[in-house]
Amino acid sequence: MAIKRISINAEMGSDFAVHAQIRGHQVVIDQPAPGGSDLGPTPLEYFLFSLAGCVASIARIAAGQQKIDLRGMRVSVEGDLNSAGLLGKPTDDRVGFQSIQIAAEIDADLSDEAKQAFLDEVCARCPLHDNIHYTTVVVHELSAAGCIA
Repeated sequence: MAIKRISINAEMGSDFAVHAQIRGHQVVIDQPAPGGSDLGPTPLEYFLFSLAGCVASIARIAAGQQKIDLRGMRVSVEGDLNSAGLLGKPTDDRVGFQSIQIAAEIDADLSDEAKQAFLDEVCARCPLHDNIHYTTVVVHELSAAGCIA
């Protein structure tokens, strides 16, 4: 089994903005004003965007493999979240998204049934969809002192 590790390093200074350089691309996560400076999407928005991007990217790969002329694709992702937990307020809900909905418009010469089957296959092949749909072990730990420059 070939395992590929993908890593990112992010840094936050004295405000809400979190910066990272990923393969030469400067990206930023921030919170809207008044708490943040609104320099970029929130982590939750990036999370949903990354799911949409992954679904679209896998669709492009699958279309090429299946010789489907995929002229374009629009992927909308919405998530329902009770923000009480992340704000430290008592809640019976889990802190994460309660549900996530993906809707896709596929511009290809396929019937609606074939488009649905294609989307089903794409979502089954999408690593982010898989990580959200199934349980993934996540380990967190405190790094050694002095790791922040």
